[in-house]
Amino acid sequence: MSILVVGSVAYDTIETVSERREKQLGGSASYFSIAASRFSSVRAVGVVGDDFRQSDMDLLVSKGIDVAGIERAEGKTFSWSGRYHQDMIERDTLATELGVFETFQPVLPIGWSESPYVLLANIHPSLQSDVLSKMKSSKLVILDTMNLWIKNTREELVSVLKDVDILLVNDSEARLLSGKESLSEAATIIRDMGPEKIVIKKGEHGALLFCKDSVLAVPAIILPEVVDPTGAGDSFAGGFIGHLAAEGADRNSSDLVFRQAMVSATAVASHCPEAFSVEGLLSMDENSYQSRRDTLLDMMVP
Repeated sequence: MSILVVGSVAYDTIETVSERREKQLGGSASYFSIAASRFSSVRAVGVVGDDFRQSDMDLLVSKGIDVAGIERAEGKTFSWSGRYHQDMIERDTLATELGVFETFQPVLPIGWSESPYVLLANIHPSLQSDVLSKMKSSKLVILDTMNLWIKNTREELVSVLKDVDILLVNDSEARLLSGKESLSEAATIIRDMGPEKIVIKKGEHGALLFCKDSVLAVPAIILPEVVDPTGAGDSFAGGFIGHLAAEGADRNSSDLVFRQAMVSATAVASHCPEAFSVEGLLSMDENSYQSRRDTLLDMMVP
C-alpha cells in the first residue's frame, strides 16, 4: 500500500544552547518518508541540488524509500538555518535559501498517480493542487500547510481543501485558517471546507483528532532530553499515515483506525527530538516503538 509524499528535501543548520550542526539532512519529505517507512512503502517526490550528498540519498534508499521522484537539478539544495531558545520550543529563523526548490514543479514517475495514500506536504497550494489533479482513485489524501500559505494564498488553499480527506495543522494554523480561537469551533469550520478529519498538532502538549462523530486527545511522551525538535511534526505525519496505510484504511473507515493511528504517530514522532536530523528516527526499533505506544495507552486508559 504505497504512500506518495510530495515535499521538500533539504539541508538544515541547527543551533541549540549546547551544539551546532551544519547541513544535516532535513525537509518535510525526508522526515516523513523515514517515519512512514516503518509501516509501508514510500514514494518521495522532491528536488535537490547538485550539492546533495549521495550518502543522504543512499540513506533514504536504505529505508526502502523509492526516490525515483526526487529530481537532481543544477544549483543548491533548499537550506534552512535556525537557532532554538533555551526551552527548545521557541526558535529563530536565521536564513532560508530556496535554491532549486524555488522553481520546483512536481513530476510523478509512471504509475505513481495510482498511489493509494497521498501526503501533500508543506508546499505552495498551487503545487498541491497540481499533484492532486493527477491522482487516480486514492484511498486517502492528506494535506499539511503553514501560516504563510494561509495568509498569502488563502483562496488557493481553500480550493485544494475541497478535495482533501484529512488536514494536518498546528493550533495556531487552525485558528488562523478558521478565524476561531476555540479549537473545537476551528475544526468544525475547517471540516466545512472539505476535510472530514482534522489533526491539530500541539507540540509538547500532544495532538487532537477531530472526526465527525468523535474527538481524541493524545498526550505527548515526556522525554528526558530534547536535542533537536526539528521535523517532529513531519515525523508525526509519517507515523500517522504509515499506520493508516498498513491497516488499509480509506475515507470510509471507522474512527477507531484513525484514533489508533494517532497513538502510533505520537510514538514514532517522540523519537525524532532525541537526536539531530533524522538520527532519532533511525535509532527507533520495534521494542522502543512498542514500548512508547504502550506508555501512551497506559497514560490514556490506566
